[in-house]
This record gives sequence, structure tokens and C-alpha cells, in this order.
Amino acid sequence: MASKPIHLFCLPPSGSLRNAMEVIDKGAEGIGLMVDSDWLLLGTITDGDVRRAILKGCSLDDLVEPHANRHFASVPMSADRAEVIDLMQARQLRHIPIVDDEGRIKGIHLLHEVIGSVQKPNWAVIMAGGKGSRLGELTKIIPKPMLKVAGRPILERLVLHLVGCGIRRIFISTNYLASVIEDHFQDGAKFGCRIEYLRENPDQPLGTGGSLALLPEIPEHPVFVCNGDLVTQIDVSSMLNFHQDGAFLATIGVRTYTHEIPFGCLELDQGRVTSLVEKPTLSQLINAGIYLLSPQMIQRVPRSFFPITNLFENALVQGDEIGAFEIADDWIDVGQREQLKQARGGVQ
Repeated sequence: MASKPIHLFCLPPSGSLRNAMEVIDKGAEGIGLMVDSDWLLLGTITDGDVRRAILKGCSLDDLVEPHANRHFASVPMSADRAEVIDLMQARQLRHIPIVDDEGRIKGIHLLHEVIGSVQKPNWAVIMAGGKGSRLGELTKIIPKPMLKVAGRPILERLVLHLVGCGIRRIFISTNYLASVIEDHFQDGAKFGCRIEYLRENPDQPLGTGGSLALLPEIPEHPVFVCNGDLVTQIDVSSMLNFHQDGAFLATIGVRTYTHEIPFGCLELDQGRVTSLVEKPTLSQLINAGIYLLSPQMIQRVPRSFFPITNLFENALVQGDEIGAFEIADDWIDVGQREQLKQARGGVQ
């Protein structure tokens, strides 16, 4: 959603073309929104619409209403970044209004903000080489990260989210059915970034961390690393700030996981019952498969089979500082059928 207040873009249908120009100038985004007294969005007006009206001989004092576009595209408040980018690309739009269920204006998406107005120097590595064997037939001809959620491959959602967060150089680690991934993303140009591939030898998989040793050079800045089967809207900027403020060598994204034991539980002291707890809920922080790694940590990865958790265990033994960033945003690890069903809104 645009960082500017929505009222800057709005004018009533009784306004003039001059008023529209003033609103467009004040909002400084090339668009005005025509709304009624209840904030119902009636139409949009761009600087191009005003220019065409004047070329037809209209006066700046003429009503704006006849020249507004009433067949505008809009999105609901629940639309995520990937959906917005998809619509912008399909319709060649620079701005899309956000409306509630009644059609009242709630905000506006601006292309330069959606794709990330500030480019970050950080790279991202997405681990997408696993077979996804727990998903059975679903991954027989499609690699797990390319399974679709809401009509879009999971991996594409990750790429678009990273681009929207300002990351423009992305490496995808591939192995199983690598051609499916590489044919889809190619060099990344159509997704607004540069995509390169860390290709594992199919006969010598490198595990969840080993492919980091295939990076063409040691990065100059912390690298964002994540599993390729995550549906998430993690706040990358906040995680980067946390990592840098804490001066950590590595930061692990964590998530609170709760589980209700479906039985009454007892606490004992030498065979004597001291308390009863009916169906207690246990809570634990779990590894969310999202990391920030300093260049020093990247250098420690061997070019062999290497679970990424070994990197953190070794660092802790050496007394290095490892941070834990709690992810409050949407996060689903699509590793099993039930989780995939959840990501798809209950549809298998």
C-alpha cells in the first residue's frame, strides 16, 4: 500500500478538471481517485485523461466526471504482493486502488513501491533442489517448489516477494527436475531481477547448505537464504536490521509452534501425583528455514554434502553470536500434503 495518505489522491465527482490536476499534482503519482461522500470509488483519472480532455476542447472548469475511467482495475485488501504485481504486469498499470467489500477506497498500490523502490545490495539464495518425496505423486514430474498455490508456483511467489523487498540478485539452488525451474525463470528478467543457478550434481547432492559453496564469489553483504517450499511474507528489511543491529554472524528465522496434547497430563514426585493438567498446550520456537548469513559464514561452507544446521552448531561451539529473528508474518512450510492443503486454502 502507498506510503502517502489516500485522501491526497481523492476528489469528488463534482470537481473540475482543474481540481483533478491539483490532486494529481499533490499526490505526485499521476493519478486521481473520484469518490463519493461515502468514499465509494467511482472512477480514476490520470494526467493523460486530463490532457486528452483538454485536447478535445474542454475547459479546466469542466466537470471531471465525464472524463473519469469507470472501468478501472482494483484489488481487495487481502491481495498479496504477488497478485498485485501479476495484475500490474497483465494490464500494464502503474497504480491499482485497494477497495473493501463494498467498494470503498482503502488505499492504493504504486508500482515503484510494490517492486521495492530501494534496491538492496544483499543477495538471496533459494534452496530448491529437494525431491519432495513426502508429497508422493504430486512431485513426480514437478519439483516441490513449483507446485502452485493460488495459481502461482511457490518458488515464483518467493522470487516476487524478494524482488518487492528490494533484492535484485537471486541464486536458485537446483537438482531434482532442475530444467522445470530453469525453463520457468530463465535469467529472471521478466521477474524484475537477475537469477543465477547453483547446479548440484544429481548424483552428489549437497544437502540443505552445501550448495552455498557454489556461489561464484564471496558476497560483500549478508545473504538471505531460504528453503524453496515456503509460502511467506516475511519482512526482509526488519530481519536485515535485526541482524545488523545485533552484529550477528548468522541469524535464524524462527517461528512459534504450538501443539495441544489431546490427553490429561500428570506431574509426579516419586510416584505421587502433584498436579493434573487437562490437554495442555506446548509452545516451542522452531527453525523456519530462513536465514541471514554473513560473508564469513558463507566461507565456512564446504563443497560437499552439508546440512545447513551444521553451520550454526559449529558456530556455537566456536562461541560465535547467532541471532534468532521471530517471524510474525504469514509462514507455511509446504512439506507435506496437509501443509500444502493449508497453503491452498483447504484445497488439495
